[in-house]
Amino acid sequence: MAQNKDAAWYIANAPFKMPEVIRPIFPGKSFSITDFGAVGDGQTLNTEAFSKTIAACSAAGGGTVIVPKGLWLTSPIELKSNINLCVERGALIQFTKDHTQYPIIKASSKSSSYVPASPIYGYDLKNIAITGEGIIDGAGETWRPVKKEKTTASQWKDFTSSGGVVSNDGKIWWPTKEAMEGEQYLKDLKKKKEAVTAEDFLPARDYLRPYMLYLVNCENILIKDVTIRNSPKFVFYPNSCTNLTMDHVNIFNEWWAQNGDGIDISRCKNVLIYNCTVSAGDDGICMKSSGSKNDDEHPNLENVVIAKCVVYHAHGGFVIGSNTDGGMQNIFATDCNFIGTDIGIRVKSNAGRGGLVKNIFIKNIFMKNIVHEAISFNTYYEDMPAGKIKSNLSNVIKDKTPNFTEFYLDSIYCNGAQTAISITGLPEMPVSKIYFKNMIISAEKGFQATDASDIYVDKVKIISQKDPVYLLNNVKNITVTNAYRPEGSKTFYKANGETSGVKISDH
Repeated sequence: MAQNKDAAWYIANAPFKMPEVIRPIFPGKSFSITDFGAVGDGQTLNTEAFSKTIAACSAAGGGTVIVPKGLWLTSPIELKSNINLCVERGALIQFTKDHTQYPIIKASSKSSSYVPASPIYGYDLKNIAITGEGIIDGAGETWRPVKKEKTTASQWKDFTSSGGVVSNDGKIWWPTKEAMEGEQYLKDLKKKKEAVTAEDFLPARDYLRPYMLYLVNCENILIKDVTIRNSPKFVFYPNSCTNLTMDHVNIFNEWWAQNGDGIDISRCKNVLIYNCTVSAGDDGICMKSSGSKNDDEHPNLENVVIAKCVVYHAHGGFVIGSNTDGGMQNIFATDCNFIGTDIGIRVKSNAGRGGLVKNIFIKNIFMKNIVHEAISFNTYYEDMPAGKIKSNLSNVIKDKTPNFTEFYLDSIYCNGAQTAISITGLPEMPVSKIYFKNMIISAEKGFQATDASDIYVDKVKIISQKDPVYLLNNVKNITVTNAYRPEGSKTFYKANGETSGVKISDH
């Protein structure tokens, strides 16, 4: 009989000592938004009703705020401690397309920068949840720019005929003129004023785009059963949070959604992502860790378990980076499916945003139709927002160097990719101590590595269409045991540069 692997099983069987992820507990009181004047007709703005219901629940010591079936139009919702926002099946919370309803606020309680209020947000909270089988829609189509290259001819026609403006080069559609000109406005503002106010940022509101669900410095968080879709920017962006559980959550953005990441876990500790489904316009399930840290043993992001998740369209299925300068350790991703993502397992950063990332365990991943690499390590990654021009990475100041080490990848299977495995390190900081075991990957190209050291490959079957199966450039100490040589392959490996310490043995 197959073992029942529930959430508790994955916590208990993590390959490191995973702390208990504490879930919030709420009093038995409940408050319906309809008792405070909410009208679910899709036309009435219910901002005040949401605010009054949450305030009443909070004043009573906490409990559940019920959103019953209906179409509930609203502007941003600010959460409070000890509140479970329950979006019942049949309920659709629709955030307004009227951007004037999104006030400019501080990015956090301690921040000096300003952002538009997120559709749902909370700072410095404890014991919060969003539950129920309802849907939350962020009206993202009114915020996001769209690149012409990501659309069909008919889609592009629909966008350009719906209003908005097109960039001078004809490559990007912007929902508003203010969105297109926002970046330049902020540059000019920075030159003109040192002390800025919220009002100064109003002309750039459309450009700044809020995160959909944004939680900062919160504890004991549960997101369960809901569908969160159509975000202005990232769908779910918890930052500096502790004890976060996502359980049976559906995340959806259109595949052309610019910066439309699904789940971005940033600077968090003690995180469980279980049985979630993601389809996104950017990275699927992503780990980020920016900012200063105390030391390498206490990074800004640690103790994360990701299990039984599915990612459809995304730039990467499971992703680390690109911000890693705060450090990461103890991450376990297992029993996941990635179908049609640009890259399957994606580890990325660059000089200036890099830090130590170690003790990463990835096991039992099953992938199909991966557009580029099934597995990718890239220390030359450069984010390309809409309208940006790629810079010369050789000129980047290397003050924060990516250090990817002690990765353990076991039982990875992929049917179809452009490249099976790609590793690109830095000459001064090679990607090191990477362990590949028990894999079968069919791809056009095989294993490619540049500036890497101490790479161990055991029982890995790469079914590549092109020789060489292993292409090594400045690689030191790579051991391939129980090697599989594809039928008809004439050149199994090729070594360039200062490659040394190559050891290969067949079955």
